[in-house]
Amino acid sequence: MPRDPLSAAPIRAALPRRLALSACGGGLGMLGLAGLLADDARAGVADDPLAPRPPHFAGRAKRVIWLFINGGPSQVDTFDHKPELARRAGEPIAGFDPTTGFFAGSVGGLLPSPFAFRQHGQSGAWVSEIFPHLAGQVDRMAFLKGCWTDSNNHAPALLRMNTGYTRVGFPCAGSWVTYGLGSENRDLPGFVVMVDTKGRGMPKGYAQNWSAGFLPGALQGTSIDTAGTPIANLARRADMSDPEQRSLFDLAARLNGRHRAAAGAEADALEARIESYELAYRMQMAAPEGLDLAAESRETLDLYGIDDPTCGHFARQCLIARRLVERGVRFVQIYSGGEENQKSWDGHADIRGNHAGFAAETDRPIAALLEDLHRRGLLDETLVVWGGEFGRLPVAQKGDQPGRDHNPHAFTMWLAGGGVKGGVTHGATDEFGFRAVEQRTSVNDVHATILHLLGLDHTRLTFRTSGRDFRLTDVSGEVLRPILA
Repeated sequence: MPRDPLSAAPIRAALPRRLALSACGGGLGMLGLAGLLADDARAGVADDPLAPRPPHFAGRAKRVIWLFINGGPSQVDTFDHKPELARRAGEPIAGFDPTTGFFAGSVGGLLPSPFAFRQHGQSGAWVSEIFPHLAGQVDRMAFLKGCWTDSNNHAPALLRMNTGYTRVGFPCAGSWVTYGLGSENRDLPGFVVMVDTKGRGMPKGYAQNWSAGFLPGALQGTSIDTAGTPIANLARRADMSDPEQRSLFDLAARLNGRHRAAAGAEADALEARIESYELAYRMQMAAPEGLDLAAESRETLDLYGIDDPTCGHFARQCLIARRLVERGVRFVQIYSGGEENQKSWDGHADIRGNHAGFAAETDRPIAALLEDLHRRGLLDETLVVWGGEFGRLPVAQKGDQPGRDHNPHAFTMWLAGGGVKGGVTHGATDEFGFRAVEQRTSVNDVHATILHLLGLDHTRLTFRTSGRDFRLTDVSGEVLRPILA
C-alpha cells in the first residue's frame, strides 16, 4: 500500500461515494445540532431561568396582576353601554350568522341589558350597576372596547388569551414575562396562579393555561390554594431538622443530576422537577409569611371584604396577590369562575343572575386591590389586567331565563396602573356591541402592550426551538400607545 511521505502512514483508497456522502451528511448534521444547542444556550436554557434580568428598556411596570374573568363576561352588561339594544329589543340583526356562538338553534332577537348603566368619574365612563365599587375606580382604568379574538370555544379561546395560540404546547404570558425579567424574590415563585375556590374547579384547558410550554419548566405558574393548604406538601416533617432536610435535597440533586445526563428528551421536564424541589425548600419559610393575612390591619381586611360571605374568597385572593407582588413575585393570575358554564361568567342562561352573582363576588375585592396598591405606592409599578377569553352576543339565547351565547367578535378589557393612562377608552363596537369596529384590538396587541409596559419589546422577546424563533405575539401585535401614560 502506498505511504504518505509526511507521516509514513498508508494512503487509503478513496472512500466509496455512498460512504463519503454518509460521513459528510453526519458531519453537517452535527454542525446543525451544535448550532441549535448554541441557540438554546443563548436563549438562556443553560442559565438560571429565574435569575433577575434587565428589561429591553425602562418600563413603567415591574409586575402584573391579571384578573381573569373566566367564561366570557358580556361587554354589553358590564362596561360597553348600548342603549340601542333597549330601543330595538327583540329585533334580529340583519345578516346575522347563527353559528357565531355555540348554540345556533337558540338564537333570538336583540336582548337589552337587564342592568342599569350610569356614568362615573371625571372621565364619565359608563359602568353597569353590578359594579358599584369599581365605578369609583374608572379614572384609573384604560378601557379596551374594541377587543376581538378568533375562537368561539372556551378552551382554545382561553389558550389564545393566555398563550397567544389556540392550541396547547406554547408558553403563557406569565411564563414569557418571567423568562424575560426573571424573579425578584428567589424564595417565592416568579409566577403564581389562583383558581376559583368555591368548589368550581379549574378553567377549561386546566393547567395548560399557565404552562411554560417549551420554555424552561421552572417558569410555569405555581398554583396555590387559598381555601385550604395553600401549597400542598410544603411543610417539613416535624421529626426532620433543617440540616437533615438540606442533606436529603443535596443527595437528591446529585442523583437527579446523574439521571438528567441520560434523560434525553425528558431532560427539561426533569430539570423543572429538580428546580421545583429546590424552590419548595426555599419557600418553606417565605411562602407562609407571604400568604398569612394575620399581619394585615382590620381596616385593610374590611376594605377587601374578607369577612363578607359573598366576596370573602375572592377578597382573600386579591389581598394575597398584593402581598405577593409586594414581595417580588413577578406575575399573579387570579381566575373568577370555574369549568362548568353556570359556574363561571358563561351566562348562556339567566344572564341577570349569572353576571350579578359573579360581579358581587369580585367587584369590592378588585376595587379594594386598586385602592390598596395606590395607597402603598405600588400601583404605578403594578399593571392590573381585567378581562376574559371573549365576549357575549347582544342577541338572546332563548330559554326560560334568556342568556347570551359566545361572541368572539367583540369584548371589553381594562388595564390600570403600571404606566397606563387612566380614564381613557380605546376602541369601540357597533351600535349593538356585536362587532369591534374602531381601533380593533387583537389578543396579540394586548400582549404586546403588557410586555411594553414591563420594558420588553415583544419582537425581541424570543425563544428558539424546533428551528425557529417563537414569541408570545407570534408574527403580529402592535403596542396600544394611546393608552400609555
